[in-house]
Amino acid sequence: MSDQILRLALPKGRMKDGVYQLLSEAGIKVREGARNYRPSISLDGFEVKILKPQNIIEMLHVGSRDIGFAGADWVAELGAELVEVLDTGLDPVRLVAAAPVALLENGALPNKHLVVASEYKNLTQNWIKERGMDATFVRTYGATEVFPPEDADCIVDNTATGSTLRANDLDIVDELMRSSTRMYVNPKVLDVPEKRDRIENLILILRAVLEARTRVMVEVNVEEGRLEQLVRELPCMREPTISPLHGHSGYAVKVAVLRSELPSLIPNIRAHGGTDIVVTNINQIVP
Repeated sequence: MSDQILRLALPKGRMKDGVYQLLSEAGIKVREGARNYRPSISLDGFEVKILKPQNIIEMLHVGSRDIGFAGADWVAELGAELVEVLDTGLDPVRLVAAAPVALLENGALPNKHLVVASEYKNLTQNWIKERGMDATFVRTYGATEVFPPEDADCIVDNTATGSTLRANDLDIVDELMRSSTRMYVNPKVLDVPEKRDRIENLILILRAVLEARTRVMVEVNVEEGRLEQLVRELPCMREPTISPLHGHSGYAVKVAVLRSELPSLIPNIRAHGGTDIVVTNINQIVP
């Protein structure tokens, strides 16, 4: 294998679908067969292996992989010396401390000896030390939320919506960090110009997809006399694209706007003379 080949690690498990979809929308195809942990990828100069996210972190740390996707929480937990190059925003979770409602005093943990259970040994022990708690740590291996109240007073676990915690009568008492699926590289890779350029190109096209997911293209027609008034009301990345309509009957205006602004933007466009409004999805936005 050439020294210039980038060794990419893709995640298995719950992260896989989001990462594969992101790559697909960027025009990158990953082809894998049954029980194939070494798929092919439509990117020149890349060699791919599928690993569990925690193993990706370890392999990046020791240098057997150059670049890969993993959760920020486990990078922090394992203390890996990696460089984060892209936050995809996928699989967002909070790492929180939670305890049974009946145990809490005014919404906080009581000032007594506690048993704290978690899969995150290092992050939890650091949290216990920073809070000056009198506590014993217990390592879990999944299903941490079932430990209280019989086997632990408090847990540290990740949560996306908090529904699992509420279902087990647990209240959040503290937040340790926020995490998502991110792309990391071994620091030494960035010292190799050819590899660094290839990484930067990959970041560029993935970021273009992530940016496009937040925006839509809005096209609207407007009479000449109301053009400037309408343009002043339009949020856009830089300046709107304006084209004359056939027969000089007005103008067509095109802008890329945040999807979240549509509910208020569409009525505002109509109120300022906009007609024939068309909203379309965007595949990629490269600034």
